[in-house]
Amino acid sequence: MNLLRALATVSSMTFLSRVLGFVRDFFIARLFGAGLVSDAFFVAFRIPNLLRRLFAEGAFSQAFVPILSEYKNRAAPEETRALVDCVATALLLALVLAAALGVAAAPLIVYVSAPGFAADPEKFELTVALLRITFPYILFISLVALAAGVLNTWSRFAVPAFTPVLLNVSFIVAAAFFAERFDPPVLALAWAVFFGGVLQLALQLPFLARIGMLPRWRLNLRHPGVARILKLMAPAVFGVSVSQISLLINTIFASFLVSGSVSWLYYADRLMEFPAGMLGVALGTILLPSLSKYHTDARPQEYARLLDWGLRVTLLLAVPAAAALAVLAIPLIATLFHYGRFSDGDAWMTRQALMAYSLGLVGIILVKILAPGFYARQNVATPVKIAVVTLVATQLMNLAFIVPFKHAGLALAIALGACLNAGLLYHHLRKGGIYAPQPGWGAFALRVAAAVLVMVAALHFAMGGAPWWLQAQWSLKVPALVALVLVGATVYVGALFALGFRTRDFSRRGAE
Repeated sequence: MNLLRALATVSSMTFLSRVLGFVRDFFIARLFGAGLVSDAFFVAFRIPNLLRRLFAEGAFSQAFVPILSEYKNRAAPEETRALVDCVATALLLALVLAAALGVAAAPLIVYVSAPGFAADPEKFELTVALLRITFPYILFISLVALAAGVLNTWSRFAVPAFTPVLLNVSFIVAAAFFAERFDPPVLALAWAVFFGGVLQLALQLPFLARIGMLPRWRLNLRHPGVARILKLMAPAVFGVSVSQISLLINTIFASFLVSGSVSWLYYADRLMEFPAGMLGVALGTILLPSLSKYHTDARPQEYARLLDWGLRVTLLLAVPAAAALAVLAIPLIATLFHYGRFSDGDAWMTRQALMAYSLGLVGIILVKILAPGFYARQNVATPVKIAVVTLVATQLMNLAFIVPFKHAGLALAIALGACLNAGLLYHHLRKGGIYAPQPGWGAFALRVAAAVLVMVAALHFAMGGAPWWLQAQWSLKVPALVALVLVGATVYVGALFALGFRTRDFSRRGAE
């Protein structure tokens, strides 16, 4: 399996999902702007979405894939099938119970996660109503994560990477064709979340059946594999998802700020998630199965080399992405969101948050690479300790930054917290002898930095002034933004080529 090709496959599917995600956000921004209604929906969607990242794609995947990989490589096929069956059955039971409790306790959940909404009864009740519709999403998407873990372990990366497209399609259809049929219209978005989860799960099932891993009902909570996964999963919640916990706490802080603060953070986060998903999630997805196999086969040198490859690819792609987000903040926001009720003021407030977030993009992506370095070895203690330190530090920064910088201070705390998390993970990988940098890192980093500086200069002179982006029609802004992205990418790739980089230098095969 060529990892560079696998990365291109997963990233391209993620790119499609993210592009459709921006289309959905265009409809949401155009219809609802940044105010009471949008704040209510984003809180109602963020809670199940947070749980998805905490338990489904985060802790569960990081605990499940290494154990499943071990069974696949060492145990008989029937034992592997039994593990999948038992895990799926136990997960389904837990999810049904969690979804029922979430719907019943919706008012309490909203009060805890956005206490500032309690001062506005209309906003509070709307958020509760939306949450009761969106909360079952955690059931469907967690089963999707189970299916994705199985398919990725069998090196079927394309289908899990494509699956999120269906959620965005559900949003777009609901916003474009059904919003006016609901009272209030924002209820259409909540139902889009629900049915988007159903569609994503339905897509995965035929592909599981094709590899003979479609789960069957098999209730055995004492299965040794299930017990090991649960043992790894509980602390892994903190190890993999500290940034998501921080985002939830940020929502609590933002709920006390002026109306629109939650929405400004949401739109900035959506822009940051574009490269984070294309690079961080994609790299983490393709690295974890190979790292797990190298660990199972006791091949520490290959393990370290694979981590080194992941870190170099991250630096090569994440640093220019972070720089481009900062430089092109207004062109991006104006082109994607500045329509209808989304005002000039909303654009500038979102820019403040995006500029702050961009400082931590490299750290956020590095965490996706470094954390699997521990979880593939079934080591949860170290990243959990690091996550707790990071979480505490992030909240202290929230308290320090929220007064002078308002919502942008909350974004800055997330960014600096991600950098701290990545730095501590890297330090402990080095300290434990798990990873040793391969030769040539100094020259590599200098050449990347030089190429990024050339790209930033080109973008700065090419993009023009903010007033044009805020006043121009979308038919002019879209091609102008596409042209800017092409200019930045061409200049960066050209600079890398001039500095001696070649694609073959990054070609690498994963564990077979």
